[in-house]
Order: sequence, then structure tokens, then C-alpha cells
Amino acid sequence: MKLRRHMIIGCPQNHQKDVLPRVPNQYDVFINHRGIDTKRNMASLLYHQLSRLNARPFLDKNTMKPGDNLFKGIENAIRDCKVGVAVFSPHYGESYYCLLELALMMEYKKKIIPVFFDIMPAELQIVDHEGIYCTPDELERFNRALEEAKSSAGLVFNSSNG
Repeated sequence: MKLRRHMIIGCPQNHQKDVLPRVPNQYDVFINHRGIDTKRNMASLLYHQLSRLNARPFLDKNTMKPGDNLFKGIENAIRDCKVGVAVFSPHYGESYYCLLELALMMEYKKKIIPVFFDIMPAELQIVDHEGIYCTPDELERFNRALEEAKSSAGLVFNSSNG
């Protein structure tokens, strides 16, 4: 399998990386989520339900294998999926990689279905913590993607109400 090299804009180190040749529609649905909030509940339940329906979802912990290049696998899955499900949660805006995945889904012009898990759309914002490097351009890119996703029709789920 021949690999192509290209620059990734928005990666913390802005490094070159290998991109695997396109495998059309290997995944139908990319599940974008903040692991500490949703990996053991909402994201896993969504993954298993979509799998039962033969929808071929991508969820990093269930789809990636030991030794896989995490960023390559995720970007390829986003590029080739049909739909993105963004599971927004209280700590979502603190994650550079969640925001990067969301921005990539928007830039690849994927249909996004937002799920607001224990957070309302108006409460969702980017939190720039000390130690997480984010350039002004990336911050603008992430804010644009977040605002676009928040304005899409989505689902609201409050875990305390079931």
C-alpha cells in the first residue's frame, strides 16, 4: 500500500504525516466525543446501537487497534465517513483533539448531528487551559466549527433525567 505525505494544519507540531490511500465509506458514522464525559456511557451506547443497525460506526476505543496511528486513523475515518455525530458534553470544549475533529468534519463538509449530553448548546464554549497550546488561528477555526455545529438541529440528553 503506497502512502502519501502532506502537511497537517492545526496539529500541535504542524508536522508531516502519512495518509493511507482512500478506502471509500469504510465507516458510515464518525462519533466525536470527550472521553472523560461520554466514553463509558453515551458514546459506547451509540456505537453499539449503530453497530446493531449495521451502520459501521467509528469510535476510537472500539475501532483502533494497538499500534495504529491515532491521528491518521481518526482523520481517515472523518474524511471517509458519511455522517458525524458530535457528542457535546461539559468538558468537550477543553479538548484540543475534540475541537480538531469537529473542525475537520466541518471542513470535509460532513453532515453533523449534534448530541448535547448534560450541557445545553448555549453553555458550550472553548476553554483555553494553561498548557494546552492553541494558536489564534486554531482558536478561530475551532470557534467557527463549534458555532456551526451548535446551530444545527440536534438532540439534548440529560443523564439525571434519563
